[in-house]
Amino acid sequence: MELFDIVMLAVIQGITEFLPISSSGHLALWPLLTGRDDQGTVMDVAVHVGTLVAVCGFFRSEFVGLLHGTGHVMTGRFGTDAARMVLLLAVATVPAVVFGLALKLAGAMDALRAIEVIGWTTLIGGILLYLADRAVPDRGTAESWTVRDAVIIGLAQALALVPGTSRSGITMTAARWLGFERLQAARLALLMSIPVILAAGLVETAGVVADGDLELGSELLLGAILSCGAAWLALTVMMRMFAATWTMLPFVLYRLALGCVLLWIAYA
Repeated sequence: MELFDIVMLAVIQGITEFLPISSSGHLALWPLLTGRDDQGTVMDVAVHVGTLVAVCGFFRSEFVGLLHGTGHVMTGRFGTDAARMVLLLAVATVPAVVFGLALKLAGAMDALRAIEVIGWTTLIGGILLYLADRAVPDRGTAESWTVRDAVIIGLAQALALVPGTSRSGITMTAARWLGFERLQAARLALLMSIPVILAAGLVETAGVVADGDLELGSELLLGAILSCGAAWLALTVMMRMFAATWTMLPFVLYRLALGCVLLWIAYA
């Protein structure tokens, strides 16, 4: 892959991964709109891993808490707050893992990267985000979520395997429908990204190592580093927006505009 493509894909991934506008949709659009070769799912996962490093660093205190919680679970101490958070994140991750494996085994991943699919999911996702952000009162923080919340948001997260849906977008939408305020909905969505991206990264990294493709490995490393920097910047901007009581409207308008453009391209 050419250096220009790696840089552009890393920047696209870093900026869009945690904003509710769909990173996978934008990554799929790059080859569709430019005519360049598709980067493939391996490069997609590499730049996702870069964003994983960014979110773990940005929420370092929460990440350390998750490490402690994992230790508590492994030693049978299930009653701590940290262990509870880890267990709820595990519950929320299961649907995405199961759905992802089913799509991979069915060979349906490439078919879902069609521009009309991305257009419709971008448009519909924007409408749902708007309705959720407007209609539901605030009722809790990320620490107050329940098993029921974890199941519902986890099922929503599984839908993000369809490009254009946006993992952060659909999980924020579900969290807002459940009554979480914007900043906490974003924080919960970002914490949920950690196990999902980690699982996908481990699977794809194992494949690269097994193939012994060192050149590809260096490209993946560069993409991950660049996407990490871009993601950190995007995280900073988004969390400051929500802390300053911004609504989801800017992201909704962007999704509606992008969705309409994509559908025009697909059906014109």
